[in-house]
Amino acid sequence: MNSAPTIRTPTTLHPENTAALVDIISEARATSTRLEIIGGGTTRTFGDAVTADAVLDLSRLSGIDFYEPEELVIKVRAGTSVAEIRDVLAAKNQHLAFEPPDYAAFFGNPAATGSIGGIIASNFAGPRRIQAGAPRDAILGVEGVNGRGEAFKGGGRTVKNVTGYDIPKLMTGSFGVLAALSSVTLKVLPAPPCEVTLLLSGLTDVEAIELLSDILGTPADLSAAAHWGGPLSGSLLTALRLEGISESVIARKAELENRLRKVSDVRTIAAEESRAFWRGVRDLSAFSAEPAACVWRLMLPGTKAAQVVADLGGEAIYDWGGSQVFLRSEPGATAKHALTIRSRVDEAGGNACLLRAPAALRRQIGTFQPRTEALTALRERVRRMFDPSAILNPGKIVSLGGS
Repeated sequence: MNSAPTIRTPTTLHPENTAALVDIISEARATSTRLEIIGGGTTRTFGDAVTADAVLDLSRLSGIDFYEPEELVIKVRAGTSVAEIRDVLAAKNQHLAFEPPDYAAFFGNPAATGSIGGIIASNFAGPRRIQAGAPRDAILGVEGVNGRGEAFKGGGRTVKNVTGYDIPKLMTGSFGVLAALSSVTLKVLPAPPCEVTLLLSGLTDVEAIELLSDILGTPADLSAAAHWGGPLSGSLLTALRLEGISESVIARKAELENRLRKVSDVRTIAAEESRAFWRGVRDLSAFSAEPAACVWRLMLPGTKAAQVVADLGGEAIYDWGGSQVFLRSEPGATAKHALTIRSRVDEAGGNACLLRAPAALRRQIGTFQPRTEALTALRERVRRMFDPSAILNPGKIVSLGGS
């Protein structure tokens, strides 16, 4: 067994393989040492404050274990950068269809490098979520070490390799409170050979969301649908993306243009210009210039999104046809205003996550929407199955009203 460095706090631990990871977590449990898990550090400030004695840095658990383009599957270690995976897949004209975002600049840390483990832990997906799903829809298998210091595997190379708990999906979006992941196996897809984006100006939020909702219900097969608006927005812009083989894209584009010209002038961008445009949407570039400004991530019924934003104020990016809204609050946001946002979103049947805010405000109101007592109890039971001593990312997903 590999000898792990003795944990002396405060310190940062860098396991280079699974055996070392097992040793570190086993010792941490034996000594009641709480660990903050990080990868590339991109989203380290997201979530509630972690109360830890040491940092478990997984960045050295990196590299590609195997990649089989003909089988549309790749297995990578958790610390591998998303950028490296993108480059490897692009060489074979393939991609991660869920379009993982790069929030380094958004969180004010442009030097950070997003890791695939961080994307899986947060379940963040980009604009193509409406067509291709989220990370939890692409994950086939995981390997890691739980809070008991036990190495485990879940899933495999195909969707059929699932028994008992669906461990891969359970780990997706768990924010590191169940286990430290060492590797993930993912489904990949062919990259679309043709891409076109249609841009419309001047539609109100209500008009834009109604239009996007209608079109998403047609065979147009949009791969992205977004709108920029909100009471404090300086301009109104609506964007629809089409992807696929060129013949299909051309035909769908012509049909859409005929419909859209009845409500607004239409401008078209394609190829690299279109890709750059959606990278900006994916990475929240429009909200990256003021890292001190509060940004909320609202999950809402699309039909209610525009009215909720109108009631709350601020600038908004409506993604996924309006189901996901990024709302930038006015400067100097207070806890009272934050609680008003939570209450209004809850009334609309959604939830409000404080994606970015000063640390003091996050400590005061919590990052995540408070859950019901039953859901909180269920979350706690699952956590204790994997980490009975609560040494992994303690406090990361606690919210007011939560456990």
